Amino acid sequence: MRQLDVLLQEFDMEMAGTRKSLERIPAKFSWKPHDKSMSLGQLAIHLAEIPGWAQITLGADEFDVSPVGGPPHQPPALKTRDEVVALFDKNLESARRAFAEAKDEDLMKPWSLKAGGKELMTMPRAAVLRGFVLSHNIHHRAQLGVYLRMNNVPVPSIYGPSADENNLG
Repeated sequence: MRQLDVLLQEFDMEMAGTRKSLERIPAKFSWKPHDKSMSLGQLAIHLAEIPGWAQITLGADEFDVSPVGGPPHQPPALKTRDEVVALFDKNLESARRAFAEAKDEDLMKPWSLKAGGKELMTMPRAAVLRGFVLSHNIHHRAQLGVYLRMNNVPVPSIYGPSADENNLG
């Protein structure tokens, strides 16, 4: 079994939990728990974009969030849960294609994140997939769980039962 296949199994499991969470976002996209927090819509859109980072990581040697002479990355202006879930599914599909096309030796190749041409960090692709794709997704999905709870939306079971769902029996 390829190392990429092991990572893909973990990726698929985490993304299934994220999709369940995104399917529950209420139509309160501007709601924020605190002035310093992202709005519910910003958080949901961010989560919908994260799976696409796997394709960016496996498909290129670097990514510049604000390339010199080009526009900076802007998240899409989505307004509905269906739009968010559709973007998530589209990015999930591109990520799965990237996993299928990559080779295990690609995992140790360096990948760089840049801003305005300046290198912010360089790591092996395996570390980027774990840290900036999987762990980043888990972190923001947990935030979304808090947002759901604060809006009286049932929090889905992810790794085991939640206060709202018992998927063990």
